[in-house]
Amino acid sequence: MSRANPRAICLQALNRWESEKKYADELLHESLSCGELPTLDRAFLTETFYGVIRNMSRLDFIVSQLREAPVDHSTRQVLRLGFYQIFHMRIPHHAAVNETVNLAGKARGLVNALLRRGIREFDVLQEKLGETSPAVQYSHPEFLIQRWEKRFGREEALQICRWNNSPAEVYVRANGLKVTTGELIATARDATPSCAHPLAIKIRQVPYPWIVNGLCYVQDPSTLVPCDLLAPQPGEKVLDACAAPGGKTTYLAQLMNNDGEIAACDLSPQRLKRLEENVKRLGATCVKTHQCNWLAPPSPFKPETFDRVLVDAPCSNSGVIRRRVDVRWRLTPQDFARMHEKQFAIIKTVEPLLKKGGALVYSTCSLEPEENESIIECVAADIPGLHFVESRQTLPFRDQIDGSFAAKFEKV
Repeated sequence: MSRANPRAICLQALNRWESEKKYADELLHESLSCGELPTLDRAFLTETFYGVIRNMSRLDFIVSQLREAPVDHSTRQVLRLGFYQIFHMRIPHHAAVNETVNLAGKARGLVNALLRRGIREFDVLQEKLGETSPAVQYSHPEFLIQRWEKRFGREEALQICRWNNSPAEVYVRANGLKVTTGELIATARDATPSCAHPLAIKIRQVPYPWIVNGLCYVQDPSTLVPCDLLAPQPGEKVLDACAAPGGKTTYLAQLMNNDGEIAACDLSPQRLKRLEENVKRLGATCVKTHQCNWLAPPSPFKPETFDRVLVDAPCSNSGVIRRRVDVRWRLTPQDFARMHEKQFAIIKTVEPLLKKGGALVYSTCSLEPEENESIIECVAADIPGLHFVESRQTLPFRDQIDGSFAAKFEKV
């Protein structure tokens, strides 16, 4: 039985990513699942797949410097894969060229010539990359960089780009329903407490028993902020309006010591199934799941049912591009206003479900004002019963964790 070729699988996944418009994470999961790849090959596939997507503008710039004539789509994809290995990985050049050329089909001669020329002109091409625009250097759409420059400043915008292109660190939240942070850290050599949050642990590779026994949840510290702001108490009724896959839901259950009731809702049956699996694995027994579409009222719940409501709204994900590498290429300038409308519509639908005196926290993993501060302004103008209390934001260049936003309101 012949061994599966990780480069061929990567190339197939990249072509599917562009043609099928599926999320990169989903496609990589499917690619890793089809056939048994050795550990090193799985790591190689993951690195090259994400790496090509993350550096697409840089790789296309290199191709453009080596060939003026147009390159067909399939050949360009092969060249991207080859040049990523040459310019961004510690792989012997001869291996990168030979293995990549074997995937080029009828374009073998062209691919071989361009890759070898790229190696000869390596230093010149690196210098040219350093002189080109930030959009090419950091492989981000120009409109995103311009938005961040206007909002945060030039250097801060470039820091966000660098952050997005760096490998994402792995954090887990210790599941306090089963174990303490100290007990968990004591069982792994490379586990260290994170200064970003008392329950966050930084680790290189999560031990399998931690996952299967529900001792932790893989979760960036930024995602814990909205739950801390909501501060649910034991015995309360809480609505998690957009709950899947369950990281915040199970943390709410932990904060409540499993005492009370959490209604965890989501629209997608597939995502709801994943939520239920995580709830069971982590032992969050106070959680009940519901399939809901907040954009198609009526609500399945009676008015003034809940003491606290969390609206972790669907968003542009511009604060987590480091983890969702393809987001940068999926976004358009029109998306932020479109997301704003959807986000505010969800708040208007769930607000009547909150008891008087109760708290509502709205959160996103976005850096964009349309999805964050502008929502606060809209609530003040259109929902007078919700009183703004405070907001918190995490910024990669300041906090060294993913970007997020959370705003707390009280019903008066």
